Amino acid sequence: MPGTARRSTRAAAAAAAAALAASLAACGGGAGRSPAPSAPVPSASAPATTARAGLPAPAAEARRRAALWRAWGLAPLPPAPPPPAAPVPPRRTGAGPVPVVSRIPTRDRVVFLTIDDGTEKDPEFVRMLRELRVPVTMFLTDAAIRPDYGYFRRIQALGDTVQNHTLTHPYLPGLGAAAQRAEICGQQRRLTREYGAAPTLFRPPYGAYDAATLEAVRACGLRALVLWRESMQIRDMQYQDPGRRLHPGDIVLVHFRGPAELKHRTMTEMFAALLRRIGGQGFAVGRLDDYLPAPDGHAGATG
Repeated sequence: MPGTARRSTRAAAAAAAAALAASLAACGGGAGRSPAPSAPVPSASAPATTARAGLPAPAAEARRRAALWRAWGLAPLPPAPPPPAAPVPPRRTGAGPVPVVSRIPTRDRVVFLTIDDGTEKDPEFVRMLRELRVPVTMFLTDAAIRPDYGYFRRIQALGDTVQNHTLTHPYLPGLGAAAQRAEICGQQRRLTREYGAAPTLFRPPYGAYDAATLEAVRACGLRALVLWRESMQIRDMQYQDPGRRLHPGDIVLVHFRGPAELKHRTMTEMFAALLRRIGGQGFAVGRLDDYLPAPDGHAGATG
């Protein structure tokens, strides 16, 4: 009987995950085909050879990096510039209690990659991020990540941050103030417990929010609401700019998606297509957190 109960529980969990994946499909897309490495390549963690004892060999490191990118069918992106010593605070929209951010004020030719939801958990994507060392910011929904919190710890261990995308991915303006706060603060508590650090940024599902959302974001201890300027679809990006080009400081939206949502393409193929679009326009990828001022110490509420 206990075995039967466990099988029933697993079946119910699988059905719930499938339903969630279908509901999240309206939130974005994905990619061009790029083969994963089939031959041994230099380890991303292997030390570069040195020209003289104790000194790095930039040329050897550049060759090693190029080999790792080439194995994924890619040319390396330009190196990201050093982040500002004193980041410019994001501009507030109206008199809202927190800033609403879709572009970082910078002249650097750098963009920022954010990945939402958490439905797809492809181990090859973790390897891709580790080898290419492309920084990302994860906006996670508990209903999507609950089957495998550990997968996102592996990405977090690369230096990428975990941020808040609600417990269940609802359309927030359709909820009252108390329900919105429960979704945002509830996920704040859950992510803090699972990942050991409180998120500082929030993204509303579907990019939809109202005044109650902004107040809940402030009350739950988050410092900004983050939107986007471009989103990655199956083979190409959607741009807000009619000229279909990136701009310094743009925030780009991606989703954790797999073959079922990407028309039989994988997360790594979609991400490779995204990197080609970015590199083709001469941009580097920066770490979003490095371009936002540090929190001011206001912890906010958690309930």
